[in-house]
Amino acid sequence: MLEYKDIQEILPHRYPFLLVDRILEIEEGKRVVGVKNVTINEPFFAGHFPGYPIMPGVLILEAMAQVGGILLMRTLGVQASKKVMFFTGIDRARFRRPVVPGDQLRFEVELLQLRLQVCRMRGQATVDGKLVAEAEMGSMVVDRTPEKDASTPLKV
Repeated sequence: MLEYKDIQEILPHRYPFLLVDRILEIEEGKRVVGVKNVTINEPFFAGHFPGYPIMPGVLILEAMAQVGGILLMRTLGVQASKKVMFFTGIDRARFRRPVVPGDQLRFEVELLQLRLQVCRMRGQATVDGKLVAEAEMGSMVVDRTPEKDASTPLKV
């Protein structure tokens, strides 16, 4: 099991964009299970939607990708201070029901394919055992070079 502090050593994300609270299980090279506790204090609830707070689907996918990122970074044995993971694609994303304050999202992500530092993963998000979202995700790990700006092309 990985706690919040352990997660911060693997992922570069920080509040309010670190969307993983705990890793419950991890089998390097295979699968990972993580959770996100959804609270009314999340900054996105102020505008999505006032009086009827729903977690944006894109943030559910981001949280799923972060859980998958932990699996990928641990599988490759790389540190967040040296490498960073980027999305390369999202396929077959489906949202089945809303996620609201008080829910605990449980993410199960499996590694489908890994070649060098590029991978495909499949993930599911559930609340109380009910499917709320699913997707296949592509990602890659690249060197972390803080002196580059966002317009600089990535080198794998």
